Amino acid sequence: MERADALWHLFVKELMKFGVVGALAFVINAVLVWVLMHTAWFEDSHIKAKFVATVVAILFSWVANRLWTFREKRQENKRRELVQFLVANGIGLAIELGCLVFSYYVLGLQSATASFISGTIIGTILGTVFRYFAYRFWVFRQELDEDPDFAGSREEEFAFITGQIPVVQGRDETPRTDSDAPPRQV
Repeated sequence: MERADALWHLFVKELMKFGVVGALAFVINAVLVWVLMHTAWFEDSHIKAKFVATVVAILFSWVANRLWTFREKRQENKRRELVQFLVANGIGLAIELGCLVFSYYVLGLQSATASFISGTIIGTILGTVFRYFAYRFWVFRQELDEDPDFAGSREEEFAFITGQIPVVQGRDETPRTDSDAPPRQV
């Protein structure tokens, strides 16, 4: 049961890190797409503005997830990992753009606000769910049991989980008992 609790805590820790990176990437994406949609270059093309903003957010996400969220789970082959990361984000981008295209062309909602909600809010939520599972199980795929936060033995792991510190004795020392302790002075 302790192992299941430890696995759950590691999952929650990883998910929270992913959430922080995702929140920051979302802010970058949202601010940039909103600014770009109100510039002369992109005011007639919300889809291009969304594409540029998402690419910038993906680059931020790559660095932050690689160096912080999944730093212990990186692959040795960096090129392969980068290609997998870009493929996962390409699919995530397609999900976001798909929401925007559906809203813009099928539903006819063509205001900047409607595009922002469909592409940046709804699309990002759906794309983020996909990205987490793609990162966790395909890009950064080291097994959770191999996480360095786990101790070397079940006893050390239990001590880590419960907060107990194991008593370490030197090689030449024998365990002390209360009768070996020096007398206390009052």
